[in-house]
Amino acid sequence: MSALSKALAYRRLVDEHAALRLLRADLAPVIAGILAERLGAPGMRMPTEELHAAVEADLEELRLHEELKQNARAYCDDWRNAGFLVRRTDRDSRGETYELSAAAHLALRMFSQLETPRTTITESRLVGLAAAIRQLARDTDPDGTRRLEVLLTERDRIDAEITAVRGGEVTTLDDRRAAERLADILLQAEHLPGDFAGVRARFESLNQDLRASILDADERHGSVLDDVFRGVDLIEASDEGRTFTAFAALIRDPERSAALDTDLAALLERDFARAIDPGARRALRTLVRDLKHGSRDVHQVLTEFARGLRRYVYSQEFQRDRRLRDALRESLSVAVAASRRIKPYARMPRDIELSALPFSTVGEISAHDPSDYDTGATLDDATTTTVDLEALRAVARESEIDFVELVRNVNAVLDEVPSASVGTVLRHRPASQGVASVVGLLSLATVHGRLDPRSAESLTWTGTDGVPRSAIIATHTFTEKIR
Repeated sequence: MSALSKALAYRRLVDEHAALRLLRADLAPVIAGILAERLGAPGMRMPTEELHAAVEADLEELRLHEELKQNARAYCDDWRNAGFLVRRTDRDSRGETYELSAAAHLALRMFSQLETPRTTITESRLVGLAAAIRQLARDTDPDGTRRLEVLLTERDRIDAEITAVRGGEVTTLDDRRAAERLADILLQAEHLPGDFAGVRARFESLNQDLRASILDADERHGSVLDDVFRGVDLIEASDEGRTFTAFAALIRDPERSAALDTDLAALLERDFARAIDPGARRALRTLVRDLKHGSRDVHQVLTEFARGLRRYVYSQEFQRDRRLRDALRESLSVAVAASRRIKPYARMPRDIELSALPFSTVGEISAHDPSDYDTGATLDDATTTTVDLEALRAVARESEIDFVELVRNVNAVLDEVPSASVGTVLRHRPASQGVASVVGLLSLATVHGRLDPRSAESLTWTGTDGVPRSAIIATHTFTEKIR
């Protein structure tokens, strides 16, 4: 490429990429500071009203140092239009939420790297690079003799290490090298939110591109479904798709996921890991949970993408859109020809009354059925009775798990001890709802606790029928209070 072509390409990138747009914004420090504080955590999203209130509180403090004329809602709308925020529908609350876009994650990562420069050429990174090159060269070598020689050398090295360990010679990395490798792991973990956001953005962009290609496809040269299936292949072949496939393969395997969680817990107990800041420790402790949440969000986008395209094709909606597109193109072509004779703003010698009724086809008209509005027999007035509040509470406890009580019990036990397993919580706070309380504690521990599949504990409780019961399960431990 010539200097001119590169300059033009970079000019287009500067004009169109949202990350560069954020970096060169007049209020870039304010925008980056607010977004990093409110939505910078992995998988973080907030309801629109809550974000507006939080941003408004931040603006009140920032106005002492910056000239900020708009309110929080206006700024959030501007940031969404600029591509820094993504607004999505929340099925759980039937509202809308805000989250960072992939470009915003990239821009915040640049700010973080400039604020806290990291050494890019480290021994651990060079060792990892050399190992990856060696692995690739071995896996792609068609010569069986050379490949066998490499494997035998590797086996001899492993045998020698096994012999040394059995003889009591255990060699570990020194603290400096271990801390260096841990820093590389943390750097890669910081990229995860941006990677997941990029995958979602890529899926959504591909969804729009496929719908456009379906409209432009000629039915005489292939089926519309071919475009859909080709789109799925494009997702898997993209960089974001390969990244997501690797994440999903790890998260879907319970054994590998539990092993990763165990390894992270073991790392945090090492001496060299005690020097890292609390934020980094928290990121490592919740890494597996963040991976699960990110994978779930991407799966949801992918599922909606597949269902929407299938519905778009099978319901023949694209045929209607094609007719509308053709009508618009024909109108535009006629308008271009007419513009040579008359200006668009010229006054016409005819008045056109616009109808306030929506345009629709005759096929959409349905016959009036009076029975649809029949409300049935008149309801009699119910007799007034006194409601027993305690009886209502008893009915609610029989049908629902009292998570409020369980969270209160866990936090109360953690006030007394630094960490507590499910069995410890039950010994301090007996199961008031029988097995329902046990199930509720295990559910909370799965999300807010830590699983150790290598150990087990016995749980005992008394059922609602007064019969003592017990069970042996893998150890689930609460290490911090549930907020």
